Parts: sequence; structure tokens; C-alpha cells
Amino acid sequence: MTTLSLMVQGTTSDAGKSTLVTALCRIMKQKGHKVAPFKPQNMALNSAVTPEGHEIGRAQAVQAQAAGLEPNVHMNPILLKPNTDTGAQVIIQGKAIGNMNAVGYHEYKTIAKASALESYYSLAENQDMMLIEGAGSPAEINLRARDIANMGFAESVDCPVIIIADIDKGGVFAHLVGTLELLSQAEQKRVIGFVINRFRGDKSLLQSGLDWLEERTGKPVIGVLPYLQGFHLESEDAVAHNTFEKTETRLKVVVPVLPRTSNHTDWDALRLHPNVDVTIVGANEAIPACDLVILPGSKSVQTDLSFLREQGWESYLNHHLRYGGKVLGICGGFQMLGETLEDPLGLENKTANTTANGLGFIPMTTVLAEEKQLKLQKGKIVGLADNNDSAAHVEGYEIHSGVSSFHQDITPLVQLASSCEGYISPDKQIIGTYLHGLLDHPESLETILKWAGATETQHFDYQAFREQEIQRLADSCVQHMDIDALIESCRAFVTQA
Repeated sequence: MTTLSLMVQGTTSDAGKSTLVTALCRIMKQKGHKVAPFKPQNMALNSAVTPEGHEIGRAQAVQAQAAGLEPNVHMNPILLKPNTDTGAQVIIQGKAIGNMNAVGYHEYKTIAKASALESYYSLAENQDMMLIEGAGSPAEINLRARDIANMGFAESVDCPVIIIADIDKGGVFAHLVGTLELLSQAEQKRVIGFVINRFRGDKSLLQSGLDWLEERTGKPVIGVLPYLQGFHLESEDAVAHNTFEKTETRLKVVVPVLPRTSNHTDWDALRLHPNVDVTIVGANEAIPACDLVILPGSKSVQTDLSFLREQGWESYLNHHLRYGGKVLGICGGFQMLGETLEDPLGLENKTANTTANGLGFIPMTTVLAEEKQLKLQKGKIVGLADNNDSAAHVEGYEIHSGVSSFHQDITPLVQLASSCEGYISPDKQIIGTYLHGLLDHPESLETILKWAGATETQHFDYQAFREQEIQRLADSCVQHMDIDALIESCRAFVTQA
């Protein structure tokens, strides 16, 4: 049986590629197809760990959930994690191979493409449909040579393409027509239609534009997807700032946005919680008073720590703690709370043997090591349980290069199967952990909220909410797209080929 394939490309970043692939994964699964998501090359600081201990883009892990699959390293064989404005850590099939600048990686693409194709065909062997996500835009003229993210990959596996554009940003017809016209004739033939995303209002007022677009390009508009109010799906890269309606605020949380913030989904459960108000603080913005500060993960810990100091966070944290506030450091944020940060191999810095003073709140030294720790973890939050509480279940994952050691006996936060993890200060004002996803399980979320000062909060199950949102997205696409016609177009493309 021939494996059907379809690639979703966008006119811009954040056009809706990830969300559309997620929706189609769920729709095809519900139609009885064995379907898998695939993204040949992803540039993002938001990643996930597979059960085998490999690292992939977070969006592909969400798409796997929509398809009813465990995340697999072959779903995202190339992951680029920026650590400077011109360079990134390059991860091939789940393992970091080193740092490259933009020019160096452009030369390396031929080798990377072989790995991407190997992963694609390995994954496709057991599927009857592959849903492929592009990256950025296929019309980036300067990136056409050796392309493995968009049309270059589509040509290699000979798959049809649909192009999605975000009408909420404005200029949707210019985006679609311009993108198509910047493609070669062979690439244009590969495009089987357009999808317009995030439309608000009466579709009848858009119809004349749709008719013009179809006549102008000869390509059908497969769907016009509405703007979903209050919709949440884990962001691939950009830190989400959107707020959600609250019933009664019982906890105020502040999170600094670092230049290289990673795994910012760590506080999504708080943003969505009906009793928690989360404020994201960017560069040169005033830092409001709060109950809890979260120091997030970072791809460049020493550099981001310098940024925090420049922005006045060190004095803010001292004042915050002096008056009884709480602090939670996750991964890189945990490392910043220690006494020293050492990078002997120059993994995050151009110069080896660099040492930075941490914030000094935890008696801990962190040394960056070449081998990255990639683990799924389950355990119990034992350090915060009192006589009236049982230890809360926690699930999370570790993605870090730092190896931390303590200078004295400490109280750990989590009891894992065969070890302990994390740190709780003697006064219980500071928590540090390497576990991303600490707040995703309802038991651990409730425990952390209680520790931070929020009592009698509403029950909130982030995992159930995420599943609900995937289904809401899929239902909307079924209503506003002709899915059967889309499948037939994919089959027709294979026949013509």
C-alpha cells in the first residue's frame, strides 16, 4: 500500500503550520488512518524528550499525541536550538553533534538531509499517511540552495503541498500570491491548495477575495479556519503572552523572558489556571510585585544570568525573598540560583574555562558537560509534604548539559525511582529542579500552588485541557475544511506522479 503524504508550508513563521498538522493528525486518526507527524528541520528552544531519551521539537510531541502515538525521534530528525543570534546547537536524530554558525550549518545541510530522509522513510514504513510540517516560508530566496525544510524536502519525497496564511496579521492575499509566485514552476505544480487561518467575521464578506485568489492562481482554497477564542496549544518557539479569563486570582506569578528562554511551556499550566495570574516580564519592563517568581530554563545560562542582572532582577529577588516571596528555578533557572556556573569546554561560550558567579541562593556548583542529560522522570514531591498531605505524583523530563553538586546536605524536592532530585531551601522559600513539566500533572500543580501561598484553588488538569484543545481544533477544521476532498487531492497527486 502506498503511503499518502502531505506537507503543510506557511507564508510566514507562526502562520499556523504546527496547529494545522496537529488538527490533521487527530482528524486522520479518527478516520482510521495510521498517521504520523514529521518535521524535517525545526528551529526552536522548546523541545521534548522521547521515551528512548532523544530530543525533538515540542510541537512534534504534541502532534504525536494528536495522532495517538508516543513521540519518536524520527518525527523531527533535525533540531536547531539557537544559542546566539548567528549560531545554534545542532541536534541530529535526537543527539547534539555540536554548535554551528549559520554559514557552517548551511554547508552541513547536505549531510543533515540524508538523516532527515532516513528518518522519514523509517517512520513512513509503518504508516499509511505522513503529515509533514515545513519551517518558516518556502519563499526565502537566500535559503533555497540545499533546502531541507520546505520545497527541497517536498521534492525529495515527492509529496503535495498546501500553503497556510494567517489573515489576522493582514495582507493574506499578498502573502499567498507572493509566496506562490516566488516558487519555481515545478514547485508551484506541487501546491494543491491554500488554507486561510484565524479568520474573524462573516465569511461572505471574504468570498470575493477567495474567488479572485482561485482565479488568479488556479489553486483552490481548501479551507478558511476561524479564529478560536481562548485557544491554547503549546507554542513551538515564541513565548506566549496571551492571557485567559480568571475566576478569582489567588496567586500572582512573575516570569522573566530571557534572550534564550527554553521550554517556556513549563508555566503554561499556571497561565491557564483559573486562580493564577501570570505576568511575563520582557527587557526594560517594570517588574511587578508577586507571590512567586519563576526563573525559567535557558540555552545560554551565563549570558542570560548577565541579562537578569542588567535588568535589576538580582536586587528584586533579594527584596522579594526578604519579604516572604517564593522562587522556583527550573533547569537553567535552577543553575542560576547556585553559587557558580562553570563552562570548561566552552559549550555555551566561545571561550573555554569561563566561570560566572550565580545568584548565590543555593549552595551548589554547576559544571557544563559535553553529554546532555535527556530523561523522562516520574516520582513524588516529598520535600513539601506535611503531616496532612501525601506526597504528590510528578512527571517531567530533563534536558540539560549541566551537572550540579551541593556543598552541604540539602532537602531534595522529588523522590525518583532510584534517586532524589531538586532542592528546597531550609526556609522553604526557594525550590530548584531540573524537571521540565513539573506543573503539568494536577497533583504536583496543586502542591506547588499550596507551597506558593494559594490555598483552596480550583482543580485544574492541564493534560486533560490540552487533549480537549486538540479535539476542539480538529473539530473546527472538520467543519471548515473539505477533508475528504483534501485526501482525494493527495491521492490524485500520487497518481499523476
